[in-house]
Amino acid sequence: MKIEVCGPGCASCEKTQKIVEAAVAAKGVEATISKVTDFQEIAKLGIFSTPAVIIDGEVKCVGNVPKQAEVESWLTS
Repeated sequence: MKIEVCGPGCASCEKTQKIVEAAVAAKGVEATISKVTDFQEIAKLGIFSTPAVIIDGEVKCVGNVPKQAEVESWLTS
């Protein structure tokens, strides 16, 4: 599983990264978590508001910090 957290490094983006990491640990799934901070790369992904979470190429949330339970549900669906 490939997870991308998109954002420039603001507090909300950092919080989102921590939530994603906690959800992956809680579910015990194999995942590679990467951070996309370059605005051009983020725009290429079709994202124009951050933070955003992409799992295996599918955009899961844009412009808000997800709850850990929400991220966990994405990992199992």
